[in-house]
Amino acid sequence: MLQLTTFRLASYRAHRLAAFNSSVVCYRSARALNSWTTSCGPQKQRPQLTARSRHLSTSPSTADDAALSTKAPSSGDSQAEPVTYHGPLTQTFRRLKIFSLTSLGLSCIMTPFIFIVESSLPLSARIVLAMTALSTSSISTALVGWSGASYVIDLQRVSPVDNGGIEGIEMTTLTLTLKKLVTRVYDADFLVDTKRPFAKWALAQSVLLPPPKEDALMAVKGGAPGEEETIAETFNAAGEIVGRWIVKWENDGAGTCRGTGKVVRYFNVHEELL
Repeated sequence: MLQLTTFRLASYRAHRLAAFNSSVVCYRSARALNSWTTSCGPQKQRPQLTARSRHLSTSPSTADDAALSTKAPSSGDSQAEPVTYHGPLTQTFRRLKIFSLTSLGLSCIMTPFIFIVESSLPLSARIVLAMTALSTSSISTALVGWSGASYVIDLQRVSPVDNGGIEGIEMTTLTLTLKKLVTRVYDADFLVDTKRPFAKWALAQSVLLPPPKEDALMAVKGGAPGEEETIAETFNAAGEIVGRWIVKWENDGAGTCRGTGKVVRYFNVHEELL
């Protein structure tokens, strides 16, 4: 279980997200940060997001929610930012998934012939042989799908026009059947490091904001007790919402996150390329 994460102690990874497209930003105090910038010196800052800039949601995700939610990703959108990161192992994972699916299909097709072809093997031995072939192929395909589901093939910024005046992040992953899923994260501070295999980042399970007397600007990012906010959404190829990651605020700036639908929570990126 992920440990309680504070916005004051955001990881080095969160700072690097502001360096997209070979841009460099400078670090200022939390009270001076309102958005990303690309016109400063060699130091880095982390993105800031006001509490009211994020899309609010208190209901489970459905396909019809796409029309009510933040604008879905679209390649024809004139405001869309160009892709600033492309996973170098994209083709490797793509070919591996194709090979796994092909081998599983061939195993399913060839298994009946174990019983049709004449052989001296008893029926029990044929059943064991068929089950071994199917289980081995199925398990290997499932492992490939699990390990490759989090691999980010494309990462890009979201225009402030489409994200409440601040820049967001969109990450594209592939399902086992090579269908694209686009996950839009509205607040990068909810991305934390993870020890899960084949993943670098994960959407945080819980957060804790500093008290207002220590950092008033950071404290206002939280909501009222019982309020829920959508911090990330996953879209399918048709632009329909298939899942959300929602934080429910509690007392003293604490928040507990949960997922609805088929939201992508884990992401595998090459941090050295950001």
